[in-house]
Amino acid sequence: MPDLANRFIVITGGPGSGKTTLIEALRRRGFATSPEAGRGIIQHQQAIGGPALPWRDAALFAELMLCWELRSHAAAGAESGPVFFDRGIPDTIGYLKLNGLAVPPYMLEAARLHRYRRSVFIAPPWPEIFTQDTERHQTLAEAELTHAAMVETYSSLGYELVPLPRAPLDERVRFLLAESGLQSSVSARDPHPLR
Repeated sequence: MPDLANRFIVITGGPGSGKTTLIEALRRRGFATSPEAGRGIIQHQQAIGGPALPWRDAALFAELMLCWELRSHAAAGAESGPVFFDRGIPDTIGYLKLNGLAVPPYMLEAARLHRYRRSVFIAPPWPEIFTQDTERHQTLAEAELTHAAMVETYSSLGYELVPLPRAPLDERVRFLLAESGLQSSVSARDPHPLR
């Protein structure tokens, strides 16, 4: 399990801080990635008129997030190299805490059993790029509270947080790959990786 967990690299933080853009950049460079649970669940629930939306039933939304993250964690085990996750199982715990909801023991057990690399990247709040959309209803103030909740949650679960720089995308990619020990993987995957 430790070797497997070491290949699983999480990027967390508040909404609108550039996580998904960074994950997409890594995917385009040939790295395996796992999409964010929250946005996918919201899209699916809106499409079917479902109740598991954060503004309707936060607890149910969290249950679906946990299921999504458990499935993503299991699916990533089939990959041979590193996998970059747009959030992880601890984000579900942080979400519940943020909303003043109880964290069920089984969620803590899920976080204990299904680990990621100890160094977790966290995108700080970034007012200059923050936007709202049909899935992201949070305000910038709520994004900052989410960031703080993720810092507290991941730290309490034994992870070390590595802040991402507020920098152009290519610089963020270089920083993340260098900090992950994967910088040499870039040129092997794409002869012009930072175009």
